[in-house]
Amino acid sequence: MTRAKRNMDAQRRYSRPTDRSMGVIFDQTLVLQGYQSAKDYPDPFRGIRYKDPETGKRLLFISNNTALPALSICSLYKARWQVELFFRWIKMHLRVKAFFGTSENAVKSQIWIAVSSTCSSPSSESA
Repeated sequence: MTRAKRNMDAQRRYSRPTDRSMGVIFDQTLVLQGYQSAKDYPDPFRGIRYKDPETGKRLLFISNNTALPALSICSLYKARWQVELFFRWIKMHLRVKAFFGTSENAVKSQIWIAVSSTCSSPSSESA
């Protein structure tokens, strides 16, 4: 899932019913119209227009997930930025140059080891 660019050229194929009181303006199945973009990605995808109640911004999310409710996709996009901030904090404060494993357990273990060693090192203690 990602946000669509303003100049995205897409055509609506199908519209799903939405609850506008929750901020979802529309939930549609779209296909790309540009020659090269339609050639590169011919499959239909989902477009969700959402009005953020905090900022008043109207955002267009695109996704290939058709199973989740529209509001869940909007919430996942918002939560995605919290994950980005978390990994940015790790890069800035912990000495993790690369992850040695890709499984969930390997990443968690390496992060906990880095946090433990950073918090217990003499340089992190305040004088």
